[in-house]
Amino acid sequence: MELLSDDLLVDSYYMAVQLHLETEFIRLLLSEIQRRGINPDSYRLGA
Repeated sequence: MELLSDDLLVDSYYMAVQLHLETEFIRLLLSEIQRRGINPDSYRLGA
């Protein structure tokens, strides 16, 4: 997970949600987003 850039991590999270991938995978991505202190909404808005 640490090799992913923040942008790619957030993009992967939103794509996983959109594609209805495994819940555990989505939780893993979200956990890493939270660990990094990222606000995923700010990435979606292009901030």
